Amino acid sequence: MPDVSAKDVAALRKQSGAGMMDCKRALEESDGNLDAAKDWLRTKGLAGATKRAGRDADQGAIDVVIDGGIAALVEITCETDFVAKSDNFKTTVATVAAQVASLGDADVASQPLGESTVGEEITQMGSKLGEKIEIGRVVRYATDGGLLDAYKHVQNDRGVIGVLVELSGVDPSDEKAQVVAHDVALHIASAAPRYVQRSDIPADAIEKERVVLTELTRNEGKPEASIEKIVEGRLNGFFKDYVLMEQGFVRDAKMSVASLVEGLGATAVVTRFARVKIGEE
Repeated sequence: MPDVSAKDVAALRKQSGAGMMDCKRALEESDGNLDAAKDWLRTKGLAGATKRAGRDADQGAIDVVIDGGIAALVEITCETDFVAKSDNFKTTVATVAAQVASLGDADVASQPLGESTVGEEITQMGSKLGEKIEIGRVVRYATDGGLLDAYKHVQNDRGVIGVLVELSGVDPSDEKAQVVAHDVALHIASAAPRYVQRSDIPADAIEKERVVLTELTRNEGKPEASIEKIVEGRLNGFFKDYVLMEQGFVRDAKMSVASLVEGLGATAVVTRFARVKIGEE
C-alpha cells in the first residue's frame, strides 16, 4: 500500500469535494495517482459529497416491514419531494427496511447491499441525483411472544409517517388483537403521543410543565389559593395530549386508547411504540 501524504489527501479533497477519509482511501486504492483517485471517487459516487453537506435534507421517505416477530422502520432523507417520491428512492428505502428487519439495526450504513454497502449505495444515489441523501432514523423491534404491528401513512406518493407498536399479554394469532394493534398504530400516526403511560414521563419534564402552567395561571390573574388546583387540571390535559393510554381514540373520542386495549383482556398492554414523521425530530 502506498504511503499517502496529508498534502495529497488535501489536494484530492479540494479537487473532488469528497471527505478526507474517502480521499485517503481513494489514493491508497489508486497507488497514489491523483487522477486515478478522482476516477475512483466518481465510481463510488463520493465526489462532491461534502459540497452538499450544508444543505437541508428535510424531505424523504419512510417504509416499514413486519416479518414474523420482527418489525422495522427506516427513514431516508433527501432535499426535495421530487426525489423522495421517485420509484428508485422508494425502492431503496423499502430495501433498507427489509435489510434492517433481517440483519438488525446496528451500523446500518456498513451492512452489505449488493456488491457494496448500504452507505455506499445511498452516497452514490445522492451523487447521481445531486442531492444530500442520508439514512435517517431507524427502529427495529424484536418480540418474544408479543404482537407487532406497523403502519405507513402515504402522502404525495411516499411514506411520510411510520409507526411500530407492540402489544403483549395477547395471543398474536387472535384476529381481534390484530385489529386492535393496527387501530392503535393508526391512532399513534394521527395523535402523535410521546409516551405509553404517564409513569414513562421523566419527572423533570412534568415539573417543567408544572412550572410553566403555574406561571401561566398566575399571569391570568387567577386567585393564588386556586392556582394549584387549576394547574393540576391543566396537567391532566397535558397528559391526555402526550400519553397514549390517556388519549381519546381517534375513531371514537368517547373511548380512550386504554379502554380499547383493555377490551382484549386484563393482561393486554401496549409495551412500546415508535413514531417517525418526515421533517420532524
